[in-house]
Amino acid sequence: MAADLYLGLMSGTSMDGLDMVVVAFEEHQIELLHHRQCPLPKELVERLSLLCQPQALADELHHYALADRAFAEFCAAAVNQFLADLQLAHTDICAIGSHGQTVRHAPSAQPSYTLQLGDANTLAALTGIPVVADFRRKDIALGGQGAPLVPAFHQALFSSSEQPRAILNLGGIANVTWLPGPANGVMGFDTGPANTLLDGWFRRCHPEAPDSFDRHGAFAAQGKVQQDLLDHCLADDYFAKQPPKSTGRDDFNLTWLATRAQLTGRQLSEFKPADVQATLIELTARSVAQAINSWLPNLPETLFVCGGGAYNPLLMSALTAALPQCHWHSTAVLGVNPQHVEAMAFAWLARCYLKKQPGNLPAVTGASRPTILGGLFLP
Repeated sequence: MAADLYLGLMSGTSMDGLDMVVVAFEEHQIELLHHRQCPLPKELVERLSLLCQPQALADELHHYALADRAFAEFCAAAVNQFLADLQLAHTDICAIGSHGQTVRHAPSAQPSYTLQLGDANTLAALTGIPVVADFRRKDIALGGQGAPLVPAFHQALFSSSEQPRAILNLGGIANVTWLPGPANGVMGFDTGPANTLLDGWFRRCHPEAPDSFDRHGAFAAQGKVQQDLLDHCLADDYFAKQPPKSTGRDDFNLTWLATRAQLTGRQLSEFKPADVQATLIELTARSVAQAINSWLPNLPETLFVCGGGAYNPLLMSALTAALPQCHWHSTAVLGVNPQHVEAMAFAWLARCYLKKQPGNLPAVTGASRPTILGGLFLP
């Protein structure tokens, strides 16, 4: 029986690029075949970033509609080039699982909502491939957070029948998944900010840099943690909130950081830029450690790390110092490159939709029941 091929697309909170993967599914086997990352055009990143900030743009609906189409057109061009380079036809792909780009995520609003742009109709029309998209809002409709969704995929891909495992995803937002092994009780939740603040501050300080992120933590390594700023950041109510919980750029952004800096009696501009970067590294590490110590049923013996933050040695050193009892490994030791896990998750969610299988975990998101996530958009 031939494997089914799905394409997964993921652009996360940090907006550092579009991750694309081709994944083969056969029975219970999941295999990553191909991958590519495409940087988002600078103009598109600027437009998306402004849409994440309420009242930053006049006539927001107009700008949203333009970005919705522009992001989908960018994704379609990237997919078409990717498949052409691989010598794959559009008919070889069962479906594209497209996360879209989150521009608002407000699970605590009344009523709660989440919003991802990237017109799936345009993506389907321009690629000739069925698209499964809009994965989060069904979970929200059932009283859930709509996030994180990757723990269900972590369970399918990484769960061990012999021992518990914990998976830490260091994307724009950090989230942790507890896989209890032979026991029941998968858990997962967002711990707080990771690359969204680190990358945002780096870009503000280095607008002309070739990289949109602090490669190898070199900028942060030049600074010193500012304890007063760190303390006021960690005092945010989100960190003490009990799961289920999720967060995003709505909560943690550079405006939030400036407000936290003011609580120290100084403006953000009065801190040395590298000191702020070093403090944000420590904020991520400390908030992850606090969440794991507070909410997981047991301290994991081993933590497997995925997401772009897995490649930041300074961040990994800070995490190791914050949780010294744990052994730290990349998900690469489990056979999956850290950078590709989230995009694979959305290929898997697309397959779940076509197979009419639930894609959420109510214990993680707080939804009232398991449900099939997403909607199908035909070419």
